Amino acid sequence: MRIILLSALLLSAATGMAQKGDPATYASTITAVDLKKHLTIVAGPEMEGREAASEGERKAAAYLESQYKKLGLKPGNGNSYLQPFTLFQSELTETGLSVNGRSFQLDKDYSLSVAMVPNGKSMINEVVFAGYGLSDSSRNDYANLDVKGKLVLILEGLPGNATVTNPRGPGSSFAKMTIARSKGASGVLVVSKNFPRTNPSQLKGGLSISKPTIDVTFTSITISEEIASALLGRTAKLSMQQISELNKGVYRSELSIKADKKINELQSANVIAVLPGTDKADEYVFITSHYDHEGIINGQIYYGADDDGSGTVSVLEIAEAFVNAKKKGEGPRRTIVFMNVSGEEKGLLGSRYYSEHPIYPLDKTTVDLNIDMVGRIDPTYKGDSMNYVYVIGDDKLSSDLTPITNEVNQKYFKMELDRRFNDPNDTNRFYYRSDHYNFAAKGVPIIFYFNGTHRDYHRPTDTVDKINFDLMEKRVRLIYHTAWVIAQKDTMLKRDIPLNMPPR
Repeated sequence: MRIILLSALLLSAATGMAQKGDPATYASTITAVDLKKHLTIVAGPEMEGREAASEGERKAAAYLESQYKKLGLKPGNGNSYLQPFTLFQSELTETGLSVNGRSFQLDKDYSLSVAMVPNGKSMINEVVFAGYGLSDSSRNDYANLDVKGKLVLILEGLPGNATVTNPRGPGSSFAKMTIARSKGASGVLVVSKNFPRTNPSQLKGGLSISKPTIDVTFTSITISEEIASALLGRTAKLSMQQISELNKGVYRSELSIKADKKINELQSANVIAVLPGTDKADEYVFITSHYDHEGIINGQIYYGADDDGSGTVSVLEIAEAFVNAKKKGEGPRRTIVFMNVSGEEKGLLGSRYYSEHPIYPLDKTTVDLNIDMVGRIDPTYKGDSMNYVYVIGDDKLSSDLTPITNEVNQKYFKMELDRRFNDPNDTNRFYYRSDHYNFAAKGVPIIFYFNGTHRDYHRPTDTVDKINFDLMEKRVRLIYHTAWVIAQKDTMLKRDIPLNMPPR
């Protein structure tokens, strides 16, 4: 008994709070059964993969709102549980390509993306053939060629059938575009033998919260050997090998490129509910997840049970535990904000929108506890795979967070808190890949809870049946206990570690 009392006193001293009740009483309402009940709905087929700004995502938002209302939580945005925002997307509505009056077909003879072709109709009367488009210490395909302001015709891959191993490394189309751009070219036509295409061209661009331009400054189109032969003045189709043997230089022909674009405006929303605090109600603890996923791709639903259905339902369960505490007169001193954001899979868009249009002052936001994938096991994990969680970012902005995390874990759970991904320079860049980043970029201390990736990550096989709900229950209770301590603390978390992050 003396040891338990001493532990409680040490925790109180370390966290700067007067202990208020026992959070374990309320954490016990976070159960594997309830997590599974919610996740079966959120990651079910009716939600259609919850792609940002889709009908499936709107269904998921409606479910979250209904649960927050059921708990008696207040709407987080005035009288609404939604923080709506507009997403913009460029779309290629019509395309065409012809050489010397001969028309070619999209994906049979050429492929392109909406982001790499100019809007409108372009007429070009010459191209510069630059072989494989390489330029380094061992080979310079641009020797004696003036490509400024011109389209450059280059061959895909490397000479002699050498393999390109890195999609952005030497010999890749990306690297060749970079070389051509550095030499002043207006664009590249990359010759490939892989036609007709089995994967259709990307006629829709990515989503953004700012209106994109439909004009481009650099063109990139992948073309067949047949189109390349026509551009090089040949009536018969040449092979890649035959093309590679031609002289480099200027070739004249009439190339017409047509691309009609438009900008679509789509509607999405963050879902926000609040539990008002008591004497420190004007300070805020955020508990976040993203509720969007990949939607339907090629007819297959990407369910996103772990990513991030697991985090989404964790927020619901943590909310219920705090509500139960408040009903017993042991509510949080600080206001708890439960936020499920949209658009994470499209580039952290919902959390970025919130950080740029905050409803609650960011300088009064003491922490963001972000939950993104906590229902599975990393198959590469070397420790106790049934008793761990990756903790990312708790040492980055506040010296208070790591001691709180360690003390809470030691007292209640004794889990393995693995910080291997805590380094922002880690090659996986996990610190930059979830919604806590947009809080951290504004100086708000954060913790990112994560189970690691697995073979079902971003696949249609990320389904509810693969979730380990017992382990998930333990992780979510850890997060609840951590939030409890921060919410009851006498002072806000110190912001005493300089923000030192390269741009995302």
